[in-house]
Amino acid sequence: MKYSEIKNFIAGRFVETNAAKMEVISPLNGEKISSVPLSKKADLDRAVEAAKEAWPAWAGMTIKERVQIFYRYKTLLEQNLEELATIVREENGKTTDEAIAEVAKSAELTEFACSLPQLVQGEILEVSRGVECRVEYKPVGIVASIAPFNFPHMVPHWTLPNALALGNCMILKPSELVPLTAIRIAEMLKEAGLPDGVFNIVNGAQEIVEGICDHPEIPAVSFVGSTKVAKIVYKRATSNLKRCTALGGAKNHLIVLPDANPEMTAKDAAASMSGCAGQRCMASSAMVAVGEVDHIIEKLCDEARKIVPGQNLGSVISQAAKERIEGYITAAENAGAKVLVDGRNAGVQGCENGFYVGPTVIDNVTPDMPIAKEEVFGPVLVIMRAKTLDEAIAIENSSNYGNAAGVYTQSGGLAREVMERAGAGMIGVNIGVPVPREPFSFAGWNESKFGVNDITGKSSIAFWTQLKKTSTKWNPEAGINWMS
Repeated sequence: MKYSEIKNFIAGRFVETNAAKMEVISPLNGEKISSVPLSKKADLDRAVEAAKEAWPAWAGMTIKERVQIFYRYKTLLEQNLEELATIVREENGKTTDEAIAEVAKSAELTEFACSLPQLVQGEILEVSRGVECRVEYKPVGIVASIAPFNFPHMVPHWTLPNALALGNCMILKPSELVPLTAIRIAEMLKEAGLPDGVFNIVNGAQEIVEGICDHPEIPAVSFVGSTKVAKIVYKRATSNLKRCTALGGAKNHLIVLPDANPEMTAKDAAASMSGCAGQRCMASSAMVAVGEVDHIIEKLCDEARKIVPGQNLGSVISQAAKERIEGYITAAENAGAKVLVDGRNAGVQGCENGFYVGPTVIDNVTPDMPIAKEEVFGPVLVIMRAKTLDEAIAIENSSNYGNAAGVYTQSGGLAREVMERAGAGMIGVNIGVPVPREPFSFAGWNESKFGVNDITGKSSIAFWTQLKKTSTKWNPEAGINWMS
């Protein structure tokens, strides 16, 4: 194996477990690169105990002291960017450029955490002569983050810098498909000076997810994954009286109007649907073509054909994912859709055992087809036709999801109409991947998110903290008043 066996990270060191092991397979070539333990609830209990021991001292530090660690950690991310990107690429299948961009985004998320002392100053007010009320942000305690396979470095950084800087201790459950990146995160946090027990990793699968949802000493849980599992996690965690933010899947619609800039629209749509092999919840996977836009679709197909597996297109995560994606394409074709660019049966010379699907563009898809309604999670763009903008917005609004939506047009008025009427939490105007940058928060609507707060940015502060309100009076001469 290229990498040593994965271990859990508890109380500042890597520890063995008696749990069964699962092979870690590189989707680039199908080779075994490591193995990961499928931990038991007893392993989770050990991590919770380590966090409990570390929490009083960690929470007792000032936030300005805590963020000094993350200044150092951000520097380490930048200094080791290429090494970290290589690990992401080998276990996830991204291109090198995509992996580098992912780690760079983690550094940006960490930078935001360093600004938290300016955002959680609290409040103080003299509410009567000699009487003060103050509000302070306090950590909630031991929290957990359950991360997916598609962004093994970035998604943990949606949660860990903010949660830890705000004074919580964290248990991370990375995807068992991509556990290697998390190990380096733990090592670098320790190198940056994070005290032992503040950050812990418990590897595993369903048993650990259920254990996190059920554990009485974990009051807050974040989850990122499919909508099916997000619903289960949210229901189970909240039924145990925990706060939970669970992000699910997406079916993001890109509305293309006849006045759209052809070159920009074609390039952006092709990049949006194929970036990270389409394995991202912000991919534009459904185009709604309004009126006469065939000239744009032709350019889109030309751009899609420039995207080549193994060169500027990475692999999908597994053989099962490849088969599922290609099954959607075949089913749509059998139902009457027209495959304009076909990515089935893709291969890469020298990586014949890798898991590749080429860019795929499918026209004449109807809104009732499964490929139009369900998250495919591959480099596939379906095209649905609409005569008017109203019809296009109705198609977008009919989706159960609500992560992102976009419009390509040169009309400010029509863009504003989509911005106001689209049923999604993140909107793009002439932008294929409308991810908000910090300090703005990330999350969708409807079945793309369960819970109240967003997972990043300013909105996340309320999730990772609780407010302590204190009233004081030191002037007995004030006599009886409403504060007595």
